[in-house]
This record gives sequence, structure tokens and C-alpha cells, in this order.
Amino acid sequence: MSDAITLRGMQFLASIGVLESEKQQKQPLEVDLTIWLETPVRTGKASSDTVDYRGLYDLVANAVTAGHTDYLEDLATAIADRALATARVARAKVVIRKPHVALPGPLTGAEIAVERRRGA
Repeated sequence: MSDAITLRGMQFLASIGVLESEKQQKQPLEVDLTIWLETPVRTGKASSDTVDYRGLYDLVANAVTAGHTDYLEDLATAIADRALATARVARAKVVIRKPHVALPGPLTGAEIAVERRRGA
């Protein structure tokens, strides 16, 4: 049995991409983070082992704003690694959507998803 917590649709401006124009101007990204806990959430009052949503949001924001990243995959992996360093987190899934992708045809955006487990 495991419980999951998801923060969906976090929006940021990020320096991301391999093109020179992408390195010069920040672009919008949307990030989802889902974590699975090692032990189930207790019912009733919050306890000292409760995962703080603000901490999860902050770890995503800090990773996104840490500096330029060439690839969505690298950013998603960095966020997953940071989440796994959080107490009680056994598994993390990160989804990043980039709506403005420089491709030659119509496109709503690009999306990358990575999932990592502690110790794997």
C-alpha cells in the first residue's frame, strides 16, 4: 500500500533549450510532480512525518530557476532526484510541458515524463 501526493500545473518561466534564442529568453513551463510515500499517510492530525506541500513546490521552483538547462529530460531528472532526497519519498514522477517548441509545424507543445525510485 502506498499513498501519492501530486502537485499539478505548477507554472514557471525557465531558461531551457538548445537554441541560442532559448538561451537568451525565458520560456513558460508547466510541471507536475507526483510522489509516492514509503508509508501510508496517517489519518487525523498532521504528524511530524507529514510531507509539506510547500517544500515540494520549493524544490521544483529551485530546480527550474537554478540556471540554464538544455533539455527537459535533464530538468525532470533533477527534480525527481531532489524529490527522492525528501524524507519518506519512495518514488517520484515528474512531467514537464513546454508549450513553445521550435518545430516546423503546428504543435501544442512538448512533454517529458520521468519516474524514479529511491535506490534504483
